[in-house]
Amino acid sequence: MPTKAVCVLNGEIVKGILHFSQESAKAPVIVTGEVSGLEKGLHGFHIHEFGDNTNGCISAGAHFNPHKKEHGGPEAEVRHVGDLGNIEAGDDGTAKVRICDNVISLEGAHSIIGRTLVVHADPDDLGLGGHELSKTTGNAGARCACGVVGIAQSQL
Repeated sequence: MPTKAVCVLNGEIVKGILHFSQESAKAPVIVTGEVSGLEKGLHGFHIHEFGDNTNGCISAGAHFNPHKKEHGGPEAEVRHVGDLGNIEAGDDGTAKVRICDNVISLEGAHSIIGRTLVVHADPDDLGLGGHELSKTTGNAGARCACGVVGIAQSQL
């Protein structure tokens, strides 16, 4: 039976619901859903280290990076576990999300359950931008919305 998780994103304007599914511990995680209230264009999309939103999205900490690597894109060999790249909002401010990732997991050491998913205001430069923040955050800007990844009801 696949492992499933869900995340409800909340921000002042930005909202969303994301679903996560993983067929087995070695299989990729499929992330699907929708985020609305965004400016048109690309927005950084990351798993952060803590499932703590007591002080808004800021208390979620840095990107989930247990191996202490530099920031990179989802296809990069060197990346944080939580680096999921960008989502893209259309003219209506909505991003339809479909990501298949082989680094995050819903089980074991790389499990994202209990951690925070954050949508950022700006594009993630995937560590290639040359900005002082490129190698740590992708220079993705402010945190527009966040939510803790939890076990989905279908798991109970």
